[in-house]
Amino acid sequence: MAGGKLTPRQKMINLMYLVFIAMLALNMSKEVLTAFGLMNEKFEGVNKFSQEYNKNLLTSLEQKAEDNPASFKAPLDKAKQVKVISKQLYDYLGSLKDGVSKEFEREKDGKLPYEAMDKGGYIDENWFEGDRYSKKGDEIIANIDKYKKDLIAVFGTDVKYIKVIENIKAKFNLDDVKDKEGVKKKYLSYHFEGFPAIASIAKLTSMQNDVEQTEQDIYNALIGNTITDIASFKNFQAMVVLEKNVFFEGETVKGKVVLGKYDANTVPTSFSGPGKIENGQAIISMTAGGVGEKTINGTFSFMEDGKPVPLKFEGKYVVVPRPKTANISADKMNVVYRGLENPMTISFAGIPDSNVSASAPGLTKSSGNGKYNLNPGSGTEVTVSVTAKMPDGTSASDRKVFRIKNIPAPAGAIGRQVGVLKGAKSRLEVSQVTAELEDFLYDLKFDVTRFTFKVPGQPAIIVNGDRVNAQCKAALMRATKGDQVTISEIKTKIVGGANVITKDAAPVVYEIQ
Repeated sequence: MAGGKLTPRQKMINLMYLVFIAMLALNMSKEVLTAFGLMNEKFEGVNKFSQEYNKNLLTSLEQKAEDNPASFKAPLDKAKQVKVISKQLYDYLGSLKDGVSKEFEREKDGKLPYEAMDKGGYIDENWFEGDRYSKKGDEIIANIDKYKKDLIAVFGTDVKYIKVIENIKAKFNLDDVKDKEGVKKKYLSYHFEGFPAIASIAKLTSMQNDVEQTEQDIYNALIGNTITDIASFKNFQAMVVLEKNVFFEGETVKGKVVLGKYDANTVPTSFSGPGKIENGQAIISMTAGGVGEKTINGTFSFMEDGKPVPLKFEGKYVVVPRPKTANISADKMNVVYRGLENPMTISFAGIPDSNVSASAPGLTKSSGNGKYNLNPGSGTEVTVSVTAKMPDGTSASDRKVFRIKNIPAPAGAIGRQVGVLKGAKSRLEVSQVTAELEDFLYDLKFDVTRFTFKVPGQPAIIVNGDRVNAQCKAALMRATKGDQVTISEIKTKIVGGANVITKDAAPVVYEIQ
């Protein structure tokens, strides 16, 4: 994990993740907590070095701007903006660390008491509210997002800095993250919720390091240490661009061979291959041969720095017999589900969509070539029939039968977690009862309309809606540690799925801790 050609900084980050894994294995032993603290110290040391290094880079850029203002005045202006934007987020992350650590008394040498920082209560209570972010959580996301947008705005649409922009988006990606079980979690929940305080502080210090490293990368790009050699012919890609990739026997193969970053002024000194050069591109016109895969290849040559630069190209196309059958396929499955708009692609190879027609009970045309939606009705099967008009005026037809299935029952969930859960009464009182359909091909959302709430030794309570009521809370007050509260007979409806009857969701059990 830390081998290969990784930088020392990346090795350090990888080591931090190994410590996370070790924490789980060792049940958060004192040694693991201390390891987090030492990792945090190392990150802080790297950050101090990075700050000094970035200061020197900025000084170098200021000197270049003084010596050559025509070339470096504009980059310096950008660098100054970057400095302000970076400091704002760096300091803000520092304030978050202070918030986490303020409840712990530092040792005589000024260090945090790593071995005592095994809980993450401050973050869990202040950054989250149930399954959502708290006001503080929203503020954190907003600050990081503002940092990204402000940095990207510094460069606008200048293609020289596209790699810098891509790096910023990747390092500070706030999208939901899938955990090892495949469950999507919000960014802050995945990285901070439930972790020891010292682990969260180390993570925040790591994010500060990302800020410093990004600032360093930008300065290097502005100074010219990172070279984006857009003009060099060595970085061009020769491409075969055909009107289509599959041709009927005897058809004329038409297309062109062009360069990536094509420019009408980019004219090669020589060209070998099919076709002829016109305005910097090779125009192809030839007759397709027999059935099978064919290859088009050749070479462009350009002069650069007094030397020829050859650019080879190769492309393939396939010659197929004229079609006699249609291609009919469900985009997501080999069956269709009742009550859903099942997306389908229906086409004949080589025939324009305008010359293809399809029909079936519940089949409607969608946007895009060959795109349809099939909403089947009663029965266990549905037949899709297709007719195509051939280029020579003749027609061809085909049909395919699909099985019809009902939508499977979802599983009951508390806080979008299914199965047997454990937690405090207070969490259950504020959590939402939901229904989740896991490992299903469609991303369906369910509204819970009613459920039965049962505390051991007490009468069952029927609740209308998706949250516990006052009667449930009263029953919970009499529950003791170890009692398992069962939520069953969960009635649901599909969001946006009018007239679709769904099965009761599977029960969910909540054990009182």
